[in-house]
Amino acid sequence: MPRVALVTGGSRGIGRAICFALHAKGFAVAVHYASNSSAAAEVVMQITEQGGKAMSLQADLSQPNAPDQLVEQVYAEWNGVDVLVNNAGIMSDASVEQMSDALWEETLAVNLTAVFRCTRACIPYMKQAGWGRLINVSSQAAYTGSGNHAHYAATKSALLGFTFSVAKELAPAGITANIVVPGRIETDMLLERSAGREDEWRRQTPMGRLGRPEEVAAAVAFLASDEASYITGAALHVNGGLVMG
Repeated sequence: MPRVALVTGGSRGIGRAICFALHAKGFAVAVHYASNSSAAAEVVMQITEQGGKAMSLQADLSQPNAPDQLVEQVYAEWNGVDVLVNNAGIMSDASVEQMSDALWEETLAVNLTAVFRCTRACIPYMKQAGWGRLINVSSQAAYTGSGNHAHYAATKSALLGFTFSVAKELAPAGITANIVVPGRIETDMLLERSAGREDEWRRQTPMGRLGRPEEVAAAVAFLASDEASYITGAALHVNGGLVMG
């Protein structure tokens, strides 16, 4: 049995590209989705047609028990969870002045608390194996802020502190924890919100273009590999120079 990777939010966009990149590295891939079962099934079909192992799993990660149940399902099927990619996230629009408590809490539940719960659920299995990769997906908004998205930016910023802390806790167990920080990547979610700002965003980016999901996925796949065994507590920017450091 190959090593097993669980990718949350794996049915589309960056998550979809991550699933394919991990398959190319030889991982069996558990594709989590929230609601788009057909998109997840398509990812699974393409991986299996190429001779890989994949399955799709539905979970509403805003629900307290869902992350534990998701991880347990993967372990029950494949007897391991070697790589966890916390990619699932939601984004909505609201100024701080107009934002409801419910919207704030929903964003924290999916973008931050579910990351904690999925990570917590995977740690015992990784410790048992003596090997593990925890990879979280943040956003350049963690560094730049984003008007009308303070709730989103706050969660993506919090992932930095969470990841660095986990890296310190788990390094002695042979488990790495890193975070990938995409810039403006051409996904359905970004294009839905671009409102004709693509040219402006390209001008703001030193490389003069938007990124591709596959470029983020390549960074994730590297961090999941044996070649990255001495990298932990790192924030890897994939943004064409939009944020540096």
